[in-house]
Amino acid sequence: MEVEGASPAIRSALESENGLGNGVVKKNSELKDKMEIEEPSAEVASNSGSRGGWEKGVARVKPEFLVKDHVRELDPKFLSAADQEKFGNPDISAALNAETDGKRGPKLKGRNKNRSKQNYREAVKVCSYISREADCPYGAKCRYSHDLKAYMQTKLPDIGDECVIYQRKGFCPYGLTCRFGASHLNADGTNKKADGFVEGSVVSDVKNGMTKDLQRNLRKRTFDFHDGGQQNKRGGKDRKKGRDVLVAAVEAKKSIVESVIEADAVAEDEDVAVADADIEDESMATGDIRDEEHIRLLPAERKRLNFAGKLYLSPLTTVGNLPYRRICKRLGADITCGEMALANNLLTGQQSEWALMVRHSSEDLFGVQVCGSRPDVMGRLAELLKAEVSVDFVDINCGCPIDLVCNSGSGCALMGRSQRIEGVVKNMISVLDVPLTVKIRTGIHDGKNIAHELIPKLRDWGVSQVSLHGRSREQRYTKLADWKYIAECAEVAAAAADGNPMPLFGNGDVMNYQDYYEHLENTKVAGMLIARGALIKPWIFTEIKERRDWDISAPERFDIFKEFTNFGLEHWGSDTRGVETTRRFLLEWMSFTHRYVPVGLLEQPPQRINERPPHYVGRSDLETLLSSSHCNDWIKLSEMLLGPVVEGFQFLPKHKANAWK
Repeated sequence: MEVEGASPAIRSALESENGLGNGVVKKNSELKDKMEIEEPSAEVASNSGSRGGWEKGVARVKPEFLVKDHVRELDPKFLSAADQEKFGNPDISAALNAETDGKRGPKLKGRNKNRSKQNYREAVKVCSYISREADCPYGAKCRYSHDLKAYMQTKLPDIGDECVIYQRKGFCPYGLTCRFGASHLNADGTNKKADGFVEGSVVSDVKNGMTKDLQRNLRKRTFDFHDGGQQNKRGGKDRKKGRDVLVAAVEAKKSIVESVIEADAVAEDEDVAVADADIEDESMATGDIRDEEHIRLLPAERKRLNFAGKLYLSPLTTVGNLPYRRICKRLGADITCGEMALANNLLTGQQSEWALMVRHSSEDLFGVQVCGSRPDVMGRLAELLKAEVSVDFVDINCGCPIDLVCNSGSGCALMGRSQRIEGVVKNMISVLDVPLTVKIRTGIHDGKNIAHELIPKLRDWGVSQVSLHGRSREQRYTKLADWKYIAECAEVAAAAADGNPMPLFGNGDVMNYQDYYEHLENTKVAGMLIARGALIKPWIFTEIKERRDWDISAPERFDIFKEFTNFGLEHWGSDTRGVETTRRFLLEWMSFTHRYVPVGLLEQPPQRINERPPHYVGRSDLETLLSSSHCNDWIKLSEMLLGPVVEGFQFLPKHKANAWK
């Protein structure tokens, strides 16, 4: 297989007549011939601040797999424009590797912020109706091309001859634009249908998508919210309209009261209940009906939350998409939750935000996570979710540390505003017919924990479950999670005066089944959210359920990526846009999976979350490639699954360190 552009360690391991292309697995003895292997130095072995006498913060890999004298090289094409100016020349790259007085020089570290999402645009954008052999309702006014011949001249070559959508459903809606079209296109370019396929017989496995009608109603602000006063709280004309409705409601109430009084004078023996017509706050009015007159569910009537003994995949921004959650469900996750969605964006009908609401049929216990800071907005959102979304619970994110979120008063910033969070919780609980959960951190500032003060209030306000990440907002993801404090908060959550304790789930640094059961046995947590551990190795759910370290093989790991690409093509589409979207999310996920060190290579399993892999070679070419931290090698893996990248393709990794090779 072609290995041009791979990192030096990878390249030397792959340059043989039997490479990845034919799947031949190399033995350890063969790998030793390809590169020098080092024994741990006395200086490293004597490091007293490490686990088992090894370098602190580094996974303990067996000496026969370690790479000796690895020299890093900086790949400028995976740097941001600003970093290219600072580090994009050989002299600076050498300076970064240089050591002064035993210490390494300046580091290239941190995250690449404001990364642009590259969307490939075809030279000729064909109309989707025409590609499906349907009549275009826009006719000559359609802004897309109806010239199939011109499109076929510019269409990129097919990636493979098996379309996963056609195989599963018997019909591919992407027709001529499908990059696997050879399996369902006739010689004249018409789309095939499998034998026995009946139009309209395929039931979608995905729920919670936003319809055009819903989007139109949200954008034009015509969606029927019961809480009309809150809806029209801001805006001149809308506010005046709300007041007009309020006046009409008051007049209607007065007429009802007058008629009842007259009826009482005529028939005093009749028992007539008269509703109070006083309206103290105009924001409580909802047209012809008062909020008090809506039938609210009692706490005992709501669906009960039962997370006991279940494995919870934490909501994960960007990587926690539907195809990834399907992978985790197959590998043992019980509870899944969508990515954090912003309340205002959902209420205004943003397609990208509603894409975070989708639920696959395999997700039998599923929730959505929302973020917002205004009680009135979150109340309307609860009504929208109740009417349009199929979920088992709704989670409020009060733990997001991102500046963009916190600066708006949402996320972790909400923890410091007790009255505001009370309004948010109570407004949503008064509307929802499913349990409401809340995710929080230890506090906002490092060393100033406030979660233990907030937890009893959340329980009293009616929250069904709290998830606690053992870090403050200031820490973000640095240092280890404070499980001692999580244990204290679990005690607080369990100490309910009414004998009905609120379950608390801990979150932070669970990387193996030993971590899971240690926390479960030593604290009163009801369970745990698994986040980065599941990103690095999604089979952690299998390990926990079977109580074993799974020495998963490289082909098995690669098959998981293959399964993800199939799920991605099914979800995002098998045309060029769908292929490149699947590739982008695959590469984002690989920025975590390369951190995994196979169990068979460790001297002292298990690997901990804070232990980075040293430079090593695997037991096979594929295992070595999967361990690479260099972006270019991830792209090569994606090309094995999704074909060559398009011309001009660029991918800027989330972490700057992944520009090293």
